[in-house]
Parts: sequence; structure tokens; C-alpha cells
Amino acid sequence: MSTPSSPSFCASSIIGTGSYMPEKVLTNDDLSKIVDTTDEWITTRTGIKERHIAAADQATSDLAAEAARRAMQSAGVAVEEIDLIVVATVTPDMFFPSTACIVQSKIGAVNAVCFDISAACSGFLYALQVARHFLNAGSRATALVIGAEKLSTLVNWQDRNTCVLFGDGAGAVVIRRADEGDTAAPGRVLSTVMGSDGSLTDLLKVPGGGSACPITPENAASRPNTIHMEGRETFKHAVTRMCQASEQALELAGLTKEDIAMVIPHQANARIITAIAERLGLPPEKTFVNVDKYGNTSAATIPVALDEASRQGAIKHGDVVLLVAFGGGFTWASSVLRW
Repeated sequence: MSTPSSPSFCASSIIGTGSYMPEKVLTNDDLSKIVDTTDEWITTRTGIKERHIAAADQATSDLAAEAARRAMQSAGVAVEEIDLIVVATVTPDMFFPSTACIVQSKIGAVNAVCFDISAACSGFLYALQVARHFLNAGSRATALVIGAEKLSTLVNWQDRNTCVLFGDGAGAVVIRRADEGDTAAPGRVLSTVMGSDGSLTDLLKVPGGGSACPITPENAASRPNTIHMEGRETFKHAVTRMCQASEQALELAGLTKEDIAMVIPHQANARIITAIAERLGLPPEKTFVNVDKYGNTSAATIPVALDEASRQGAIKHGDVVLLVAFGGGFTWASSVLRW
């Protein structure tokens, strides 16, 4: 298990946000027609009312590319200025090439270095930290960091305990190396904490489809290439680790819980979000929630929520914003921003 501290960084700021959700909406009532469940059962246990499902001809890269375009428009950045693209996803278009390279082609970012990161629901915050390393080294100046998922391709639609949870979508930010002396620059990333515990891999996984368990005619019927989750244990570890990471990131930023204007947590389950807010001593109005509309979109949840919070005015210039996530691995991460 590891929980490394954030090293000293040059200044870097999120200068634009964007998100994209597929047009098709799958409601709880829709799900009740294909699996033994009800709207009341799903809502009570998860807080989710609906989720978006990508079209058959939409790949993860399509969702990511549209979110990227919107983030660049928000930032006022030309595509030629992007010199790094990092895509966080567990649903890549294919094993290789990377989804980031496919996104590069689709948006025309000819000057970018591109690669993917796999850290499940913590992936976006992992990718954000990696981009900061590149900016800190001085080798890159402007990065697109994207969280994008087509989780509908990993869902077992006969398992009511998991199929109700997940949706598709993408969110993106443009992050740029900033003038060190400009402490008033908006979107400043103040700190990031990341951690992992590989001893708990069996609690949340897609066991089949990789080199350890290729899909064969003999095992295909058991659906090993779908999401398998031990819900109670995942819930317990998620709340504990997200709270710890939040407190560590605040300490690294020289701030306290009282300084938080808004926490944007991973949108996995309303009960997890409530538990985190209560442990951090935050009132409901300081917690941004959109899990009811989108479900769990894994690496996309935080950038989508960050984009929505910004566009809705839920976070304003100068606000301290706490981002925190937990995902399969187990992985967890938290970042503090001065918006």
C-alpha cells in the first residue's frame, strides 16, 4: 500500500473545462423492464435516477474528443497549443493504440504527446498529477487531461447489483503552466495526494479479457469481461480512503476543512458522498452531487462534475475546491484547487 506525498511543483492552473454525455438516457424505470429491480430500490440504495448510454457507434474516444473540444473552447486555446494529452479510462477503444492517440487524431492535436492511464475511478486525478509533472519538468506547457468511459460495454445487464450503477460520459480540462508569481490565477492546483492498495484487487474488478483470463468459447457464458464488485467492502474502503486523502491534500495545501467552499467527490453512490461529507464536517450545500443524473462514470465523474459546477456558478473565482476519488485497484486520490 502506498500514499506518497505531493512534491514541490511549479504553478499550474486549470484554465478550461468541458464535458459530454451521450444523448440516450436510461432511467430506473427502463432498467426495471430488463432486470428485477425498481426505481425505489435503486434510488434508495444509490441515489441514481438515470444514466446516459453511448450509441453503438460511439467509442470512448468519441466521448473524450467532444469533451476535449469543449474544454479547449472554454479555455480559449487553439488545438495546436496542446502538447500533451492524457486520457484516464478503463474502457479504451482497444488495447492499443492508446485512446489518447485516437483522440489526438480526432481533434487534430498534431503537437501533442499522448498516452492513457488506468486507475479506474481515480484515473482523472492520477492523470492530472501526471500532467503536472510534465509541466513542472518544463517539457510541456499546455495539456488536455481527460476522463472518459463507455462503461455500458463492461456491464452485466443481468446483474441488478451492478448494472444500475454505471453510465457513459467524458469530462476534460485544459491545464497550463502558470506564472509562479501570479498567485491570483484561477484554477490553481495547490496539492494532490494519491494512494493504492493492490492487496484488495479482488473486491472490484473486470477479471476477464486480459492476458490473465482471455475470453474463450468455454468461459464466455460466465461473462468474465464484466464488472464484479463486493459492494459492502468497497463502500467501507471508499469512505475511509477518500476522507484520509482529503485531509492529507488539505494539509499539503496549508488549508483546513473550514476553508473548503465545495467538495466534488467521485459520483459513485449518494450514500458514499453523504458519508464523506459527514466525516469531513461539511454541510450538504458544500457538496456537489450529480450522481442522480449520470450514475457512476468512473474516471469521467470528477471532470464532468467540475465542468458542471463551474458553468452553473456553484464554484466561483477564489473558492477552495476539493476533488476526491476512489476506484478499483484499490486506488484513491485527492486534489485541492484555488478556483
